[in-house]
Order: sequence, then C-alpha cells, then structure tokens
Amino acid sequence: MKISNETKIGALTAISIAVLIIGYSYLRGNDVFSRSNKYYAIYRSVEGLTVSKPVLINGFQIGRVSGMKLRQDGTTIVEFKIDPDYNIPNNTLAKLESTDLLGGKAIVFEMGNSKEFAENKDTLRADIQGSLAESLQPIQRKAELLIGKVDSSLAAINKILNPEFQKNVDRSFASIANSLQTLEGTTKKIDNLIASQTTHINGILANAEVASAGLKTTVNNMNDVTGNFKTVSTDLANSHIKETLDKANQAMSDLQSTMAKVNSKDGSLGLLLNDKQMYNNLTEATKNLNELFIDLKAHPKRYVSFSVFGGKKDN
Repeated sequence: MKISNETKIGALTAISIAVLIIGYSYLRGNDVFSRSNKYYAIYRSVEGLTVSKPVLINGFQIGRVSGMKLRQDGTTIVEFKIDPDYNIPNNTLAKLESTDLLGGKAIVFEMGNSKEFAENKDTLRADIQGSLAESLQPIQRKAELLIGKVDSSLAAINKILNPEFQKNVDRSFASIANSLQTLEGTTKKIDNLIASQTTHINGILANAEVASAGLKTTVNNMNDVTGNFKTVSTDLANSHIKETLDKANQAMSDLQSTMAKVNSKDGSLGLLLNDKQMYNNLTEATKNLNELFIDLKAHPKRYVSFSVFGGKKDN
C-alpha cells in the first residue's frame, strides 16, 4: 500500500505538534511520562519564583514547581511535583530561597523529623527567606555612606593642597631636614665625649659595682642584726620579765621596811645603832671582858685551881 505525501506530511505535523506540547509541558514542570506526587504550599509573596523552578533538598533536585495560583486574600498557592521515590515527612518546611544575586528563586525542603509522611496533594508548611540582594542592602547603604564621606574628604584635601599650602609644606620639610642635621651633629659630639670619657666612665661603673657589693654585705649584716634583735626580743618576751620586776620591787620594799626598822628604836638592832647609852655600855662591857681575858691569861691560877688528890688550895 502506497502512502501519499499528504498523509506523511499530516503524520509528521501531528508528531511535531505532540512533541512540541510534550516539551512545553516538560518545561512548565509537567512530566507526562512519569508519575509524581503533588504537594502544595501557601506563600504571601512569590517574587522571583516561576513554574518549572527546582525543588531541592540539600542542593539535590527532587522535583519542580508545577503551578501557581493567586488566592482572594493575596497569597499564592504553589504546586510541587515530587518524585514518588522520596518520602516527605508531614512537618517538612517548604522554604522559598534565593539561589543567586540576580534574584533567582527555588523551593528548598527542610526535612522534618516526623515519622508520618505527607500524602499526595497535602499542604506543607511554607516560609520565605530574604534574597541575597536584600541581605546585602545594609552593606550597600553603609558603602554608599562611606563613599560619600570619602568624596567629602577628597574635596577637603583638594582645597588644602593649594600652592601656598605646598610652599608651607616645603618649608616645613626643610626645617625638619635642618633639625635632623643639627641632631646628627649633636649625636656625633655626644659620641666623641663618651669616647673620651670611657676610662672615667668605666671607673665610675667599677666603683658603683664595689659600692653595690658593699651595700649588699651591709644589707646581709643588717639582716643578721635584725635576726639577733628578734631573738633577744623573743627571749625577753619568754623570760617573764614582768614577774621578775615585780619580785625585785617586792624585795626593795622588804629592804626598805627592814632599813626603816633598823633606823627606828623599836628593835635591838635599832637600839644598838641609835641608843648612845647602850653603845657605851656595850663598849664598857667589851673593855671589862678584854681586861678579864688579859688577867686570866696572866694569872690563870686565880680563876682555875685543881689538885691531884682533890684538895682545895686557898690563895
């Protein structure tokens, strides 16, 4: 059977239209050759999000945005088609995030920890993350302020750098150069002075070293003296000096009392020392006793006599 050219052209046209429709559907996120689960999320703003944008988990694409519909309250319900091989916990968060500085958007699933999985056509929780451009807006404002300040500073510098100011600057640098030359000459003089006095300086340093050694010895001796004084102080503290002084005071009091009694005429010793008559009597008695001893020595027979036969002899 021979096929006419018209039939071939018609069949080719139909096939082309079918391929075009299938390709358009695929680009819109509708994969007609594979089954998928549908999930929904509601956003207050979907700026930058379009159909066929990817749905990602940790950067891995698991589906696409398949549709968007504006609701009466101004929010937008977004439909996702997800590969059925992936189980999505029912507390998963569908976050609208920026993917580049140009404002490109994508849906990023933050997987929940629920043991129950979302069913086909379930609605997930939604959240919106600010774009990278929005995040950079504070930095941009600060940069603009900084640029304005730099521009003002440059304008002020341009006003300052006039010919008269440049002349003043040149004079200032010349004065600085002269000061440096003077300082250099002074430094050389100091070097020469030090070189000429090196021997004297060495002698001074040697004397200072000797004095330092003597001072060190003196300090050590002072430490010994301090230690000895501390020992003496400790010994005095431990010697009960108060009790000793009390006893000495008591002894002095007793001695004073005794001397008072001696000086009075109440006792024998006091009478002996203070009564002249008693002194004369004692002197007279001593004299008589002395004469008695002399006579006894000269004439012992007057006082002592004895007989072999016991007879008595008269003088």
